[in-house]
Amino acid sequence: MMHWQRDYWTEWSHFLRERGLENFAAWLLEAGSPLGLIGAQLIYMGQPLFSPLVPYNRAEALANLLENRDESLAFISFLRNGVES
Repeated sequence: MMHWQRDYWTEWSHFLRERGLENFAAWLLEAGSPLGLIGAQLIYMGQPLFSPLVPYNRAEALANLLENRDESLAFISFLRNGVES
């Protein structure tokens, strides 16, 4: 497992908290988990279009989060508790 991808979690959680979206994001990751693989594939396919806006490492980290159920659950826990599991 590539834990370097978790380096973005703090930044993402701050972004979501500032906008009051951490609970919605956690819910979306839980409820949308069957669609996570599709979302990850869309990120991989769309990366060439969005590369000027989103660096590859961030996109790869988000795609990994969506396609890996254990990572999704760990990020949900991180959002809710502020602790990485």
